[in-house]
Amino acid sequence: MISRGRALSVSTSITVEGCPTSALWGPYCNQTIETIGCSQFSRYNNSRDLLGLTINTRKILKTKENTRRTSFLSRSNHPIGHQLESNSTSVVGVENLITCAISNDSLCLRQGDIKFYFLDIVNQALQFEITAANFRLSQSASLICYLRCNALPQRDLHDYSGDISSAPLVIKLPNIGRWYIAIEILNKTQMRNTTAPMLDTICFSFDWQVTGCLNGKTGTDCLWEAYVLQRVPKRNPSVPFESYYVPTDERALLEYSHFSLEKFLTNSSFEQFAWTYFFLDVPQGSAGALIHVQLKSDKELNYELYSKYGGLPSNDSWDYYASRTSSSNSSVFYSLQNSTDSDMDLSIFYAKEGTWCFGVKHPNYTSNSQTYMSISLQGCHRNCNQKGVCHASVDESGLTFYSFCTCDRDHGGFDCSDELVSPNGHIRQSVFLIASNAAAILPAFWALRQKAFAEWILYTSSGISSALYHSCDVGTWCILSFRVLQFLDFWLSFMAVVGTFIYMATIKEASKRAMHTAVFILTAILAATGATRSANIGIVIAIGSFGLLIGWILEFSTARRFVCCSWRINLNVPHRWPNLAALFWNTLEMLNKRFRWLYLLFGLITLSFAALSWKLESNSSYWIWHSMWHITIYTSSFFFLCSMRVNTTNHSPETTYELTRQDTLPTTESSQT
Repeated sequence: MISRGRALSVSTSITVEGCPTSALWGPYCNQTIETIGCSQFSRYNNSRDLLGLTINTRKILKTKENTRRTSFLSRSNHPIGHQLESNSTSVVGVENLITCAISNDSLCLRQGDIKFYFLDIVNQALQFEITAANFRLSQSASLICYLRCNALPQRDLHDYSGDISSAPLVIKLPNIGRWYIAIEILNKTQMRNTTAPMLDTICFSFDWQVTGCLNGKTGTDCLWEAYVLQRVPKRNPSVPFESYYVPTDERALLEYSHFSLEKFLTNSSFEQFAWTYFFLDVPQGSAGALIHVQLKSDKELNYELYSKYGGLPSNDSWDYYASRTSSSNSSVFYSLQNSTDSDMDLSIFYAKEGTWCFGVKHPNYTSNSQTYMSISLQGCHRNCNQKGVCHASVDESGLTFYSFCTCDRDHGGFDCSDELVSPNGHIRQSVFLIASNAAAILPAFWALRQKAFAEWILYTSSGISSALYHSCDVGTWCILSFRVLQFLDFWLSFMAVVGTFIYMATIKEASKRAMHTAVFILTAILAATGATRSANIGIVIAIGSFGLLIGWILEFSTARRFVCCSWRINLNVPHRWPNLAALFWNTLEMLNKRFRWLYLLFGLITLSFAALSWKLESNSSYWIWHSMWHITIYTSSFFFLCSMRVNTTNHSPETTYELTRQDTLPTTESSQT
């Protein structure tokens, strides 16, 4: 199918400037970002995971700026009890608390200065608390803390902020990732008046506390079950990174891409609804893939599914949500399709690399249903719905794979789910586009009857090449490559139009061959450089009209020995006017004798319809208007050929001959008689 819509060429340039390491910042990369990391002994592989540390020691940290003493206090495997009263039953939530402190003799700031730190949280935590101590501030001064995940915070752009000189700053359920912390001393008087005097240097200390659950629990009270899913690569994947996720215990088998959900649900009697969380990791380089989640039950689903990147989803905080009755379908990166009362099928497109969490909210009562859950990383949505082929490619950086569908001729869309034409419609369109080229029989038969063999070959080959091209275009049969067939179709169609105009000028064969050669070159350039341009029909008609005009000029100049100017200058101008008038009327009389004007009028009308059909072609109506183009362009050529009054013997215009007496005897014999 030909689309003559406007084509736009877009060039995008993205420049990212940054410091060579994450420990530097500023316009000149001359300012440092301090690391808030808790070290371990070598047998723990020097992990900076604050939730997995077992530290009970003191250690000296040295930086480029100064030497500071940091004391790490950890109470690992020490339960902190939270009494939850529900139906006269108490439960103890076990937590893991890690505290990092900086003494006040190493952290000193002046008013207006700002200091940055960062802390890596690699597992899900309950809360993240920052407390300031050992400082002396005037009543007009405040110690302001800004926090932002995976980016440097600013005064007007941050995730959390607070005055930690008056109360600790607590972040509930922080996201997994790198947290940047900015500390600044602000004077309330200075905030209202920029001319207020500067304060002296103030030293203080900080406590960072990250609290998490133990024994595979999570949630605000460590009540809900949490499972880490293992990624299992698929056998013979169509695109890289295709895999599925299953829990890492004996209740699920790695050989199967699904697992029984009821075996992993939280059993609790303290609330009406319980939560069960599943964590998975999307590997680096697979940001072009999608996460596909499916729930299938033998009964009606009573589950709600929440998902969040880098954090724990809840009723108030989630990225995507789906249930049996509603979903978060406002995002273009989310799809919920083919879901019923017992099935739930959702996809997250272009999933970010990193940790994702899926939370299942379910009733607390025991259900007799059997529900299977499957989570997979796929290249193309629903495998292109079996209406196309999934392909993989690499982005410009060479670091990320992305996938796309190449659909068949009857379907479109990013996942080939849009039906462009029905099977019956495809057959109907194919028949119209191919059979409409039978209109080339009309001018071809006329040319053969008049023994104009060159024109007969041109019209016949044009109709055949157009039929073969559209047969390949609709997916029926390709005798040659698509590009070759497209070139032949348009080139021979252009030649058929221009050849008709040249034939209407009955000039000598030498002149006609020269004009045909020039037209061959021009139309071949048009067909090779932009065959589907809408302006081509106007260009072709202009070339044909110009060739017809040149042919008439050559014919008239040869027949009447017309001389534009003479060697003698005749100043008596009025005597020449009768000759010009006679020439004008003789020309009109000759044209009247040459053409059948009714056929000429029909030719112009059908040619106008052909140009209109060319202009009205669109993606939805291409088949009907292009079929009309075939019929009208060949019919117009037939009418133009029929408009010529041509003698069948010598292919010249019909003229009136007088029978004259010839003297066949020699002059001498005539005189003797």
